[in-house]
Formats: sequence, structure tokens, C-alpha cells
Amino acid sequence: MRRTLWDQSSIRLIALQPWSDISRHMERPELALPQLHAFVVLAEELHFGHAAARLGIAQPPLSQQIRRLEDKVGYALFIREPGRISLTAAGRELLPAAQHALADLAAGLTAARQAGSGRGGRLRIGFAASLAFTVLPGLLRTFRERFPAVDLDIQEMTTTPQLAALRDRTIDVGLLREPPADDAELDFQTVLTEPFVAVLPSTHPLAAQRTIRVADLADSPFVLLPRAVGPPLYDQITGMCIDAGFAPRVVQHAVEWQTICALVESGLGVSLAPHSIRRIRLKDVAYRNLDPNPTHTRVAAAWRTTDSNPLIPQLLSALDHQSPNSH
Repeated sequence: MRRTLWDQSSIRLIALQPWSDISRHMERPELALPQLHAFVVLAEELHFGHAAARLGIAQPPLSQQIRRLEDKVGYALFIREPGRISLTAAGRELLPAAQHALADLAAGLTAARQAGSGRGGRLRIGFAASLAFTVLPGLLRTFRERFPAVDLDIQEMTTTPQLAALRDRTIDVGLLREPPADDAELDFQTVLTEPFVAVLPSTHPLAAQRTIRVADLADSPFVLLPRAVGPPLYDQITGMCIDAGFAPRVVQHAVEWQTICALVESGLGVSLAPHSIRRIRLKDVAYRNLDPNPTHTRVAAAWRTTDSNPLIPQLLSALDHQSPNSH
């Protein structure tokens, strides 16, 4: 006995939009799912008694459902002969479409239930590039282990584009540096804080020291992120320099930390970067701790205040189980 791939209990009482080319004689623009369900089971069994038993109903209600469907199609779906039934040409045409429709609906109901419960669906995440060296790998691993049915869409983005994407609803969660101090549309949760390090060419005189002061960099040209991609972080870095008694002489901007480090390696200048940037290993780049280290940079998760997506609390919970809050 053949079995359908869909769950009878999931679809019993729901209405389904039709295929417009089933029949020009249809009286209403929709088919009732109990009728479609009954048709598929009978087409698979080709026996009224067996089909009624599978459906858990008596034969007369089954016959009524089939007749109602045939009335809507405008043609008979079964050839009824003593002791046997078979599909008509119209029935053979309808069967695969009906089976696919019921299977698709059952899959859709399952996906909807998973999304509603926070066990499935899709979550779009923006992340700062430097987090690929800290919390992101562990976060993705933990989240996928807990919620294998969730489709994660991750996009590398700097802070300003992440904030815009959150407001435009093109991402659901941002993992960004130095979130704005006050934003009525967004909520924030601190993920980690970390100190800054100096990024030097290995040939720089200061590379011979274990630690340096920010003031020691006063005579060196700087390579920095453009302020537009992350104003708070840019202001932090330049603010450290100003507090140390000088304004940094910026000779080059680059959007990605990998590029900044490569430009430093080439001897173009020096930089100040979050501690996690030390994970970028380049042969002729030296990272040196700052002593004293005047400030730390904050990484936060950001999401829309009004967003009720149940996957967001699940992601925040997974973040709580990542590496310690500070380095």
C-alpha cells in the first residue's frame, strides 16, 4: 500500500489556491483541502474501502468529497466499474499537481512552526571583520549545533552599513564595534571588550620594544579606517592620539583591517587596532601592547527594538556562551 509524504493532520481544514489551468469550469477560485486530500488517497489506493480506512471516514463521505471535487473540475476524475476504479485523463493530470501541493503545504507548515518556535527559519547576521578572529567561529558552531534547521545568512559589514541594514530590515542582527550611545530604534548587548594594540612594520624602531606608549607614535604616519565606516571607532583611535598630545597624520585609509595591516607591512605607516587584529599573521608586521592602554573597544550585538523574531534571543543566548567578555 503506497503512502503519501504529507501529514494528514496538518492539512485537513485548510483552503488551497488552485492551479488556474485545471478547468475553466471551476465555480470557485479555491479547492477545499479535504477534497484534494481525499482525491489523492483514493488515486493511490484505487479502492474506496481502502481509501476510506486510510482517511478514517466512512465510504459515503469519501464519495461526497470526490463528487464535489469533480463538480469543481467539471469532469470525472475516476472511472467507476464493478469491483474496480481507475483514473480518467483529467484525474491523471490532476494527481501529480495535487500530490506536490499537499507535500509543499505540509513542508511549509513544518517550516512555519519551526520559525514560530525559534527552531527553524532564517536569520541574517552582519558582522565586523575582526570578529572572524574572536567570537564568530564559536558562535556559528554553537548556534548550528543547537538549531540545525535554521538557515544562517552572514554578511561581513562595517559598523555604519550594519546600522543602515538593521534599519532597512536587510539584516536581523548586527555584530558591530562601538555601537551608537543612544538609538531609540535599536537594542544592544555587549559581546566583548578588548584593548588596542599598535600595528607596526617589523622594521620600525618601536618594534624592538615589548610595549609602547601611544605618544611614541607621534612622528609616524598612520593608516586608518575611514571615519565614515565607523565613526565611534575612528574617534576612539584619534582620541587616544589627541590625549597623548598629537593629532595623527593619516596618509592612507582602508576599509578592511587585513588591508590596513598589509599597508603597514609595506612600510606606509602605523596603526592602532583592536587586540583581536593580532590574529592577522603577516611576516613583516609587529603587534605591540600599549602601556598604559588608555581605552578599550566594545563589540555589541544590535537588533531592532520592535523585532519579535524568536531566533534573536536564541542567538544572544549562544553569544553568552562564547569567549570571556574581555581580552
